[in-house]
Amino acid sequence: MTELGQNLIDALALGSLYALIALGITLVYTVMGMMNFAHGEFIMLSAYALYVFAGLPFAAAVAAALLTGIVIALLAERVAFRSVRNADLSAQLVTSLAVAAILQNVVTVAVDARAQSVETPASISESTSIGSISVPNLEFVTLGLTAIVLGCLGWLLYRTRTGLAMRAAAENFDMARLLGIRADRVIAIAFAISGVLAAAVGVLIVMQTGQVTPTMGLTPVLVGFVAVVIGGFGRMFGAVIGGLLLGALSSLLGAYLPEGLAPFRDAIVFTFPVLILIFRPHGLLGGEIGKARV
Repeated sequence: MTELGQNLIDALALGSLYALIALGITLVYTVMGMMNFAHGEFIMLSAYALYVFAGLPFAAAVAAALLTGIVIALLAERVAFRSVRNADLSAQLVTSLAVAAILQNVVTVAVDARAQSVETPASISESTSIGSISVPNLEFVTLGLTAIVLGCLGWLLYRTRTGLAMRAAAENFDMARLLGIRADRVIAIAFAISGVLAAAVGVLIVMQTGQVTPTMGLTPVLVGFVAVVIGGFGRMFGAVIGGLLLGALSSLLGAYLPEGLAPFRDAIVFTFPVLILIFRPHGLLGGEIGKARV
């Protein structure tokens, strides 16, 4: 039971991280209808803020990372994505891929292609015992942060006028504009929140690995999109469910797969969404590309 409890907590923590990634991607999609492949670079640049501001107290460096995520997301929306807002999906896709490539190459040239180490508080790498289970402090941080994010996002979407505007835009953008909702403001808020979520993920990844690289956003964005597909395009709750399921599956397979099958863990994990799409072509909650719902 001790081993099972430990593995379940590990699975929940990894699933929570994946849920944060998927939420950042889905939030932009629900409002703008665009799949933002540059979200991984938002994560990467926010993580690099920790490296740049390493001389400051860690809390101040984290605040700088959060601010970086917001600024980068807003700049990308204003400079690159606003002009293709009404374009077809292929133009939006190419634009997001171009933004991702540009940001990644800028960091490679400006800093270094090699991994850079980042010092994090020693307490993060320690563990806390709960009965006979030893839980890494980072997993407590991940679980707590995810719970706070979900609570704040739920409050924003369902208890504020801004959330009402975002949900109206997600339901019918043209009608929302006719009713007086400012499109630029709603989309900017969605990008800003996605930037905060990207920064939170970047900070968690740095605390886990202790380093940053220009390509560190590639795996998270892939995982995030798979989680979105599992839950259903444009479904906020679906993104959370997809992230939790994907993270739990990856963690539990890593713990219980026989040694001979361990190298095939990722192949097995990514077979899971394929099976879901065979029986549920629009994901578990039935979202569709081009038909976003909060």
